[in-house]
Amino acid sequence: MTRSTGGPNETDAFDAGAGGLLRQPKAVWATAGASVVAFMGIGLVDPILPSIARGLDATAGQVSLLFTSYFLITAVAMLVTGFVSSRMGGRKTLLLGLAVVVVFAGLSGTSQSVGELVGFRAGWGLGNALFVSTALAVIVGAAAGGSAAAILLYESALGLGMACGPLLGALLGDASWRYPFFGTAFLMAVGFLCITAFLKEQPRPARKTGLLDPIRALGHGGLASAAVSAFFYNYTFFTVLAFTPFVLDMSPYRSGAVFFCWGVLLAVFSVIVAPRLQERFGSLKVLGGSLVLLAADVLVLGYGDHTTAVVCTILSGAFIGVNNTVYTELALGVSDAPRPVASAGYNFVRWFAAAAAPFFAPKIEEWTDVHVPFVVAGVTAVAGALVVLVRRRALTGEAEEHQPQHATEDGVAVFAN
Repeated sequence: MTRSTGGPNETDAFDAGAGGLLRQPKAVWATAGASVVAFMGIGLVDPILPSIARGLDATAGQVSLLFTSYFLITAVAMLVTGFVSSRMGGRKTLLLGLAVVVVFAGLSGTSQSVGELVGFRAGWGLGNALFVSTALAVIVGAAAGGSAAAILLYESALGLGMACGPLLGALLGDASWRYPFFGTAFLMAVGFLCITAFLKEQPRPARKTGLLDPIRALGHGGLASAAVSAFFYNYTFFTVLAFTPFVLDMSPYRSGAVFFCWGVLLAVFSVIVAPRLQERFGSLKVLGGSLVLLAADVLVLGYGDHTTAVVCTILSGAFIGVNNTVYTELALGVSDAPRPVASAGYNFVRWFAAAAAPFFAPKIEEWTDVHVPFVVAGVTAVAGALVVLVRRRALTGEAEEHQPQHATEDGVAVFAN
């Protein structure tokens, strides 16, 4: 299979040169810039997790709940975002999401207990879900040069944000763990002003999305298979992102540098390498192989010495970048449901794993030892690959049957890949 999911040919868009990608309206740059900051918020706390634990006299398990509350609310919010945006319109939904993030990111910096911080991160997750679930549709709708260039720009923003989040967290967090939260609130406020100034309201969808439409969309075998596989994969992904900083136990600067390199690999492999691999080997072979390699990587991470753990943490960014791109295309192309609806159902399932991994990994360490959480993460990555293998006909045949025009005229939204 050669990208039979109907995704855009990012290879062609990239090879066509920077012209189409860079010559974009101010509205697109404003939305893409705000998207970078939104994605920065995911990895922002990575380098400062140990500092937060010390500052608030909390355990690793308690601090890891910063991810759990964030992504638990994000998962549930996926049932609401389409409902809201189809009634309010893309611009107002973006602004609402940004405003919520500004408020709760700022409040996070004022927290006096880990419970307060976990609660504020939950509010932050709601705002981020509203914003990023709408941003791709807005970028595609406002972009020049076709959907392929627009989606490449969006994926570039995602990669840049995931790379820069830990770096910003390290630079500001070295002075105080509170400063990264205040810094994010400030940057998102700037994004709010830019979108207010440069983005005009876009036409609303002809059909309004119901609250239960994403759940109904999961009745489609191909979409359900992609979501279940992505659920297992996300458990592995967020074990690396949320639990590894405690294992590395480094200063904010050193931890930030490690996850910056991790994010750079994620961006490069997501935007540049993955499309080329898909063209040559086919999406499902690339996804299955990348998941198995990720499983091997996290096992070595868990059992290696400190230097090996650092190297494997960085290397995992390459596999995660490839997986993100392929899963995105599967979710966008496999279902016959409207893309925003299919995307919401898919994200509703997979983000529960992002909430579960930060909670269970420290618990598993308490019950056993520091190696076992990575064994579990390796098993879940292999489980994701097995779902792809067993359900490959649903993931290919149905995608070809429902081959969509990827131009996202009904507005796509795959949150944070």
